[in-house]
This record gives sequence, structure tokens and C-alpha cells, in this order.
Amino acid sequence: MKKKILFIGGSLNQTTMMHKISKYFEDYDCYFTPFYDDGYIGWFASKGILDFTILGGNFKKMTLEYLESNNLKIDYKGKRHDYDLVYTCADLIVPKNIRNKKLILVQEGMTDPENFAFYLVKYFNFPRWIASTSTMGMSNLYDIFCVASEGYKELFARKGADPNKIFVTGIPNFDNAKEFLNNDFPHKNYVLVATSDTRETFKYENRKKFIKKCVKIANGRQLIFKLHPNENAERATREINKYAPGALVYHNANTNHMIANCDVLITKYSSVVYIGLALGKEVYSSFDIEELKKLMPIQNNGTSAERIAKLGLHFLESPSNSLNEIHQNFDLITA
Repeated sequence: MKKKILFIGGSLNQTTMMHKISKYFEDYDCYFTPFYDDGYIGWFASKGILDFTILGGNFKKMTLEYLESNNLKIDYKGKRHDYDLVYTCADLIVPKNIRNKKLILVQEGMTDPENFAFYLVKYFNFPRWIASTSTMGMSNLYDIFCVASEGYKELFARKGADPNKIFVTGIPNFDNAKEFLNNDFPHKNYVLVATSDTRETFKYENRKKFIKKCVKIANGRQLIFKLHPNENAERATREINKYAPGALVYHNANTNHMIANCDVLITKYSSVVYIGLALGKEVYSSFDIEELKKLMPIQNNGTSAERIAKLGLHFLESPSNSLNEIHQNFDLITA
């Protein structure tokens, strides 16, 4: 009987990462699920109260549509099988039914700033989910943690992740920016603004001030806005038309292709800033640019998924190996 692996998605970025990794498990039985919780958070999600998160709403809808359109086997909440290995892109919540499984955590992208909630988690043991992705890796409930770069390895270790569990593999979707240069997006040489879903996730943003800042940076050049998939598109478009007349607005276009064709990229808290940096664009972000350069995902020609899969295969087939032995084997693989 084939060994079974569960891949837990979330946002479309997380779900496509999981799909890419799964392609290296042809001889295994792979199943997929949207992100979930099997405790009280899951109950709130089932009532639609958490539809602004990856536990429901558009995120869950888009993940299910993606899984179905790619003919991937769905096992919602991983209830149908006793899995030999589980991959996930988030440990803010670790469902009870996978805590006794071999678990590999994969970094999904940029993490949120360390705000007041982060320190409540770090020093007063509040639940990790209150601080969103700023607490990524801090659960230590996983066996292996695959991260984007040496810079992120240092960051996660400083926050409290066990450094021995961390492997610098690169992360799918951010490891081969140059592939986006070949695209059919019709515009070139503009100032691109990639917005965030800050307000949809109940955080503060002065959008009027942000748009006016973008107009100032553009200084007469064509402005193009790419809205976050989780954003209220009607409201955002109305605001852009008011404060940046003449700007173009896209909601569903390929963000990476739009970045590849722009001269300037403006973001606040979006992981796509790394695509801009990797392609040498002039970049603006709410984060310190020099710090982002230290954290930038390694560019390994799109081999991160294979590296992450090889770690899983080794972990599955050589369960008695220590983390030190896995590190040694992984270093040989990637040398």
C-alpha cells in the first residue's frame, strides 16, 4: 500500500506551493485540504465568522477551485486517512489531528511586523494566531521547517524556532523571479502599486494617504494598481479613481508578470516585494529595504519544491535518522 501524504493549503500562494511540492511524490498517495482547525477556532470558521482569514471565505473558495481544476484529491481536514507525512504552510494553528504525524512546515513568504500582539505571544503565551504570521515558526510543533534564505533562518531562530529544525531550501513561487520576464502583460515601464488586504483583516491603513504617496513617487509616470485578491475591489477602485485619476486598476491579473514589466514597485506588507528586488526594480515598502535584501528568498532556478520534497522523502524513508544526519544528507544534495 502506498504511503499517504497530506498537503494543507490556505491562500492561493500557499496552495500552489503545496501542489508544486507534491509533484515530486509520484509514488505516494497525495491528498489536499484547505487550511483548517479542529478546535474552537474551526467552529468559528464554520459559522463564517473568520471568512477574512485563510480558514474560510475567498481563500477557501479559491483553494477548492484550484484543487478541483487540477484534479487533485481533496480530504478536507485530513479526516479520511492516517497520514504518514503532512506538509503545511502555517503553524499559527496546528490542528490536533496532525500533531502526532511527521510534519514539515514551509515558509509561505514575508512575515508580518512584530507588533504588540507578537510580544503578547512571545512573553505571555497568548495564542499565536493573534499576531498573525509574525509568529511563524514559533510553535516548534513541526519536525522540519523549510525557509527562504539564511536571513530568514536567523530571523526565525531569533524569534524562538529551533535552529536545528530549520533548513534553507528556498520557497516555491519566489525562487525563480526571472521566469516572469516572459509574459504577455500589455503594459511596460510604469509604476506598479501592489496593495494589501490590511483593512479586510481588521488592521489600520490610511489608504488615501498611501495613494497620494504613490502619485508623488510616480511623478507623472503611468500608475497601475494591482489589488490584493482578498480586497474589497469596488471600494479600492473608487478610492484610486478619486485620488489618482488616470491610474489603471487590475484585480485578477498576474502580479508577478506586472512586476516584471514595471520600472518601480510600491508595496506596504506584500511578499511580492521580493520579486521586485530579485528583478532589480526600484522598490518601496513599509519594511526597511536593506533588511528585505538580507531576507530575500534564494534564487535557485525554481528548484525549491524539489528540495523540500527530497527532505520529506528522506524523512519518510529514513525515520530513524537524526536531524543532524538529515542536515548532512541535505547539504550533500544541495551542494
